[in-house]
Amino acid sequence: MKAYFYERQGSAEEFLQFAELADPLPLQGEVRVRLAFSGLNPTDIKSRTGFAGSFLGFPRVIPHQDGAGTIDLIGPGVPESMLGQRVWIYEAQAGRAHGTAAEYIVISSANVVPLPEHIPFEVGACLGIPAITAHRCLFADGEIKDKWVLIQGGAGAVGSAAILLAKWAGAKIITTISRKEQEEVVGRLGADVIINRKHEDVAQRVMAATNGEGVERIVEVDLISNATIDGRCLKNNGAISCYATDDPQGMLSLPFLPTMFKCTVLRFVFVYNLAVEAKLRAIADITACLESDMYHPFIGLIQPLSRIADAHKAQEDGSVIGKILLSI
Repeated sequence: MKAYFYERQGSAEEFLQFAELADPLPLQGEVRVRLAFSGLNPTDIKSRTGFAGSFLGFPRVIPHQDGAGTIDLIGPGVPESMLGQRVWIYEAQAGRAHGTAAEYIVISSANVVPLPEHIPFEVGACLGIPAITAHRCLFADGEIKDKWVLIQGGAGAVGSAAILLAKWAGAKIITTISRKEQEEVVGRLGADVIINRKHEDVAQRVMAATNGEGVERIVEVDLISNATIDGRCLKNNGAISCYATDDPQGMLSLPFLPTMFKCTVLRFVFVYNLAVEAKLRAIADITACLESDMYHPFIGLIQPLSRIADAHKAQEDGSVIGKILLSI
């Protein structure tokens, strides 16, 4: 099979290499998926570059956690009915050497999810890490129907997924953007109120939109930078769920009394360590959202597998709005 891999952490141009490898074969409880698309995420960039001191863990890594394709072989113990299924994949490279930047992947049958027949593989490759993370941020503290939700960074991978899932769940959505060209994208996804954080007072806009009450959920891309703003935006007994940062050495500072007086729930979400029950609930809701035809991610770039370094560069420098995929 054709695949790309790296043996040392560093730049995509220097360290991503091509190889023709033996086609993998599934073992007990595993399936082999012939991949149609591989999805990039910021976590793939962080793994390749050694963000936060992360280490390689394997002599050779085929990157990428997400993808979609068709099961073409099954191992012992896997139901025959799974053969030929269209599926999306999550956590493909979590604790493993081989992700989805290849023609095939062998993976536990627990890490593949049926993709409804009417849903394109491109959409399936956009799910995985962003959708499961967004679901946990949104629903860990109860249902959100008719509630106000603030999604910081709505044009990002998790932010976009959060808008789509929140709209499906009947929430009222406020999101922030940092560039004018992101406005059309988040509006198309379903945001009700769009705030350019570079030019507007986020808290002032949020309080105006919510009649001075604030929001009941915040999905936060960078709590270190936004903690004070979030505190001003949050309603009493609201929850802030943070899933990322650009500063692994940064220190989080919160005004204690205002945070306590609001009975704030502060939640950190790291998708790889979520409880199995949380992931299964997320998968069930993501599937329901897909089947209701309400999950339409914005795909900003599709490159062939051979252009993987260019795709990584685009993900890394933020030059592309929307999801970045590799066509296998």
